[in-house]
Amino acid sequence: QVQLVESGGGLVQPGGSLRLSCAASRSIFSINTMGWYRQAPGKLRELVAVISGGGRTNYADSVKGRFTISRDNAKNTVYLQMNSLKPEDTAVYYCNFKIVGVGDYWGQGTQVTVSS
Repeated sequence: QVQLVESGGGLVQPGGSLRLSCAASRSIFSINTMGWYRQAPGKLRELVAVISGGGRTNYADSVKGRFTISRDNAKNTVYLQMNSLKPEDTAVYYCNFKIVGVGDYWGQGTQVTVSS
């Protein structure tokens, strides 16, 4: 059983930065896409950013130019660098790995709060 362990969330002031990390508990051979999603109170979970095995990225319009997703395949880890954070970025952030022939794995979620 694979577990995804997230870290890097916390409280930050508007305009600040955070870097989220998500690592698999063991080596995984065929990870397809890695991604980050978020869910704010009372709202549905939404896509933030995804990165393919080939490095192609896709971002939600609301975070383009502020967030950057990257991956380290050797470490089975995905990162989300978040800059110029806004109060509306406040949410629980979840990482997701799509594994060929298996399906989706999700992290436990990490809270990001943007407030002065």
